[in-house]
Amino acid sequence: MTWTTHPVTPDRFDDFADIVNPRRRARACWCVAPRLRAADVRDLGGGDRERAMRALCARHPPGVVTYRDGDPVGWCHLGPRADIPRLAEARLIRPVDAVPVWSIVCLVVRAGHRRQGVTGHLIDGAVAWARSEGAPAVEAYPVEPPGGKNGSRMDTARLFVGTRSMFDRAGFDVVGTTDAQANGLPRLIMRRTLT
Repeated sequence: MTWTTHPVTPDRFDDFADIVNPRRRARACWCVAPRLRAADVRDLGGGDRERAMRALCARHPPGVVTYRDGDPVGWCHLGPRADIPRLAEARLIRPVDAVPVWSIVCLVVRAGHRRQGVTGHLIDGAVAWARSEGAPAVEAYPVEPPGGKNGSRMDTARLFVGTRSMFDRAGFDVVGTTDAQANGLPRLIMRRTLT
């Protein structure tokens, strides 16, 4: 089995779409909300989220796609925190210090490929790409399932932010907590230092 991870450039856009929106529905998620305001979607895509995301990919990759044996199986939305308006302006997920971190804001594993180890390869690939782009650290904002670090298993298909154990396995450490919640659970601030 061969795993590779690549930034989402225009030539890889359809692979990204196969993961996040395989039916290409206009009103379904195109993962633009964290990074583009409504005015940006209008400017880049005439109000069409797919076109806006394509334009964003042409400017600079907004994340990575992980492939298993050449098949696109996972998407990770990440980039410099300062370039992600939802985080840069967030009152509930505040920076813990002045380090110019890159942030993971979304993880999606393609239907039919979940619970097969994709997430670990996806996070590792995202971290490697961030490192190659000069990121000093990568942060994520996962939840801790009921029962703590080793608590009950959760269905993360609709969670998108991940769980603490996913990031523990990828070498991230808890560096703080947030005032935000996901699916009614508090979100942590976890970081992996790269420099």
